[in-house]
This record gives sequence, C-alpha cells and structure tokens, in this order.
Amino acid sequence: MGNADIRSLAALSEVEFGDLAGSIVAVDAHNWLYRYLTTTVKFTRDGAYTTSDGREVANLIGVVQGLPKFFEHDITPVFVFDGGVTELKTDEVDERREQRERYEAELAEAKESGEDSARIATLESRTQRLTDTIHETTRGLLERLDVPIIEAPAEGEAQAAHMARQGQVDYVGSEDYDALLLGAPYTLRQLTSKGNPELMDFEATLAEHDLTWEQLVDIGLLMGTDFNDGIDGVGPKTAVKLVREHGDLWGALDARDAYIDGAELIRELFLHPDVTDDAAFDTDIHPDMDAARTYVTEEWEVPADEVARGFERIEESLVQTGLDQWG
Repeated sequence: MGNADIRSLAALSEVEFGDLAGSIVAVDAHNWLYRYLTTTVKFTRDGAYTTSDGREVANLIGVVQGLPKFFEHDITPVFVFDGGVTELKTDEVDERREQRERYEAELAEAKESGEDSARIATLESRTQRLTDTIHETTRGLLERLDVPIIEAPAEGEAQAAHMARQGQVDYVGSEDYDALLLGAPYTLRQLTSKGNPELMDFEATLAEHDLTWEQLVDIGLLMGTDFNDGIDGVGPKTAVKLVREHGDLWGALDARDAYIDGAELIRELFLHPDVTDDAAFDTDIHPDMDAARTYVTEEWEVPADEVARGFERIEESLVQTGLDQWG
C-alpha cells in the first residue's frame, strides 16, 4: 500500500468532480475493490452477500455502490487488475497474511465470547481478502456493465501509471502513494470517500522539492516502500535533505553508513516496472443493465434490495450524461 509518509512530500489539492467530466481514469482495481469490500462487510449483514453454498460476494454490492460515482460525473473508469506479484513483494504479502490470520483468531474469539456486533463487524472487515470468487464475479459484473478491464502483467498500479504517462488515460485512481513514485502524472485519491477527490500532481511535487523522478524514488526507498524497510531515523525531511546533499540513494546510504538489500532492483521496479503497451480498451460503454441485475441477484443470490439503488443510480446517470458522451 506504500508508505503514507510520502503524503507530506506530495503536491495535493482538492478537485471538483465537475472538473473531471469527460475524463478517463485508470483505476487500481485491487486497491479500489478492497476498500469497498471492507466497508461493505462492515456495514452490511453477512446474509446479504453469502450464497447458499457459503461463498462470500460482498464485492458485488461494493461494485454496484461504487460505480455510480464515476458515471454520474461523466467519468469513464478503466479497471486495471494486478497480474503476478513480484518476488520482492512476497514479504509484504506474507506479513498481510499473518496480520489477517491474527484478526481471524480475534474474530473467532469475539464471536465465541459474545462481544458486541460493532466489534465483530470491524474484525470481519479486517479479515477480507480478494478470493478467486471475488476476482471472477467482479470481472463478470464489470463485463456486463461494459466497463473496460485491463489485465496488467504485474502491478496494476504500475500499469495504470504507465497508461497515464502514455496519454491513454487522464488520471490514475488509487489511494496508494506509490503512484507518485511510479510517475503517475495525476492521481485521484479518495474516490471511495464522500466529497471531492484529492489530486496528487507528480510534476508539481518534483518542482516543489527541486527533485528528479529518480531522486524522488531514492527518497521513497530511504523512507521505506512495499519492497523494503526504510532506514532507521529517516523520515521525509531527512530523506529529502540526504538526497539533495549527496545526489542520490547511494550517496545518501554512504552518508548514513546504511544498506538497503536489493536497492538497485527496487529502484528499477518504480522507474521501469513490468508493464505492457498492449492495453487497448473501448470507452464507448453500453451497459446491459438487465444482464447485470440477473448476474448479481439471481446467479449470485444478492438480495435485490441491497443493490437496487446502485443500479438505479447507474441507469439515471445514463439518461443524465448520455451514452454518446462516454465514448
């Protein structure tokens, strides 16, 4: 998920949804989906998203609730899904798995001891993971709604940033500050929150601190990323000072008599990630609302009243903006 300390360096501003009309956003699908998944589980009874054979599809409720925000503001989302996880990220994946297992143990204990429902709901939201069923059904619903899908060769966020740098999309949609280290020109944050999005500007960030992209990545490595631990005692201000004074990561590490295992490879993962130029998509969107409803409520047994308003909002947005304006 990146190091949140990068926020203190980022050039951030609030942007009105109205100013985004007609734009295309490459959404980091896993990041976006996980946030809707956890909130859906926290605030929705589990019977509403559990099929008769025990499979959980809270993601379907989350997708139906989250998509209208794009359509109502005449924004075309392109969902970019992760491919393989880089070996360097294995430790982070293992750490998250261990954390989820701890939450699962706490959840079982809470249910057994009869703790209050709010505590149980919070723990249930923290134990969520993107299962094969969630992957399958999310894609199935997006396909019926004719929302573009891109399968990244590796990190979805890196692919989204690459598409933005190539001019295929106008923005990257992600809560992860690593989008900045990946060189995403403009990143929209808080797309899952109420209110207006927050815009993170890559070039303005570099200009504000008089840095090159390479130096910004070096600062990120000194602070810590998904792929490495930071150097003890080095926060944003110190990292910037070290890179400015010593030129790059290697000079900064020498000055601190420090070492980052695999630093050169990690640096390359941000500056030259595994991405594809073969990421074509069509923005002339024509949702099949009947097929989408049937898929969610009949094939996957989600009660119709749980998704009724979301589907209504999507249909209303089609009338309001007009399908021809989505292309």
